[in-house]
Amino acid sequence: MSTSKALGTPAGYADWLAGIKTRVNAARQRAVLAANAELVALYWQIGQDILQRQKAQGWGAKVIERLASDLREAFPEMKGFSARNLKYMRYFAEHCPQQRFGQQPAAQLPWFHIVTLLTQLDDEPDRAWYAEQAVKQGWSRTTLTLSIKHQDWQRQGRAVTNFEARLPAPHSELAHETLKDPYLFDFLGLGKDAHEREIENALVRHITRFLLELGTGFAFVGRQHRLEVAGDEFFIDLLFYHTRLKCYVVVELKATAFKPEHAGQLNFYLSAVDAQIKAPDDKPTIGLLLCKSQNWLVAEYALSGIEKPIGVAEYELVRALPEPLTTSLPTVEQLESELADEMAGDSQVTGGGEG
Repeated sequence: MSTSKALGTPAGYADWLAGIKTRVNAARQRAVLAANAELVALYWQIGQDILQRQKAQGWGAKVIERLASDLREAFPEMKGFSARNLKYMRYFAEHCPQQRFGQQPAAQLPWFHIVTLLTQLDDEPDRAWYAEQAVKQGWSRTTLTLSIKHQDWQRQGRAVTNFEARLPAPHSELAHETLKDPYLFDFLGLGKDAHEREIENALVRHITRFLLELGTGFAFVGRQHRLEVAGDEFFIDLLFYHTRLKCYVVVELKATAFKPEHAGQLNFYLSAVDAQIKAPDDKPTIGLLLCKSQNWLVAEYALSGIEKPIGVAEYELVRALPEPLTTSLPTVEQLESELADEMAGDSQVTGGGEG
């Protein structure tokens, strides 16, 4: 006897309950997003007021300290009215006058994401790209900060590929934008002269960081994946499946400069994966050659005669990219710590038990 029958629940009740749960969760999510949008709009309006009054009436910086004190006295239950946060509100209104990052409404982002975008990036196109990705990919602030630090936008879509000639549009464009150049493996703690197997072992040990560096959509299938062709064994360095591209991705590591024969070897692996592993509804398997260095023109010539879709990119074991912009404003971490201290202080005041 089923549990539903034992409890006297009618047929179809479980599905009905599941539907209600889905609607409740959706409503709660909409409520959170609506509350966030209201908070971001409020912060922008306060920042705009501070800007206008300082310009029109010549108010100095001390007015922010006074306003912070008065607002916290009037609304003791609300967090976010510190002098530091008010300075961020003014900065927000000054540097985001339309309340948008490109085509992305700022209100779709949590407040600390907005502060990160404003204080770590100087150019509007940069902010627009990272804001769009943060919303689309559901990035946490930590992921957003890492993406900015590693300059993902400057590296995105920079790999040499033959995708335009080997994949149909728009799949070719999406696949091309998925790959970067260079890939940053500084988190492995290896020297510049590390061997292929050392790099492979370290990437698997740090698979979470590796997947983060590869980008959204990559799912790890395995390392040294065995293929058998006419009785001979072959082993793929790293095999992934990309959930957005709907295809397998074969990654081969080379601790040397790119050579044309590398593309031929990878082309063979892709043919074998398409024949033995790929499902009928999967898109064509893509190859990614990660080399210590590459000559762009050599790679382009080599890929032009290859049948399968392949990208070639460099990797760096020691970070060589410049650090992103920093401002004189307090860090986001300092602001978060300050607000956390406020909450802890309120808890100590209101949470005492009977003595």
